[in-house]
Amino acid sequence: QVQLVESGGGLVQPGGSLRLSCAASGTAFSFSTYALSWYQQAPEKQRELVAAITSGGSTNYADSVKGRFTISRDNAKNTVYLQMNSLKPEDTAVYYCHAVGRRLGRAIDTWGQGTQVTVSS
Repeated sequence: QVQLVESGGGLVQPGGSLRLSCAASGTAFSFSTYALSWYQQAPEKQRELVAAITSGGSTNYADSVKGRFTISRDNAKNTVYLQMNSLKPEDTAVYYCHAVGRRLGRAIDTWGQGTQVTVSS
């Protein structure tokens, strides 16, 4: 069973940077085939897509984070990253990673537990 564990969240001042990591386990060597993404969920709001990366490395971003956030993956480490620069108070949210793909012939659609990012002075 695939499990995702996020890390790297915390408290940062406006204009600062954070790098989130999401490590996958139980992938049975299928991680490189997954579509991976990061979502954010602020209090009282729906979970929204922030950034996504395909198995081939193509990326897309929400308009609100374009030019500030970068998603990347390291298939050798079974890890996806979200580099967040020029952070704003409105980036405050719980950030979740998400993986979609196939493992041993079965579809997977897995979420991590989330990591809190707070941008405040």
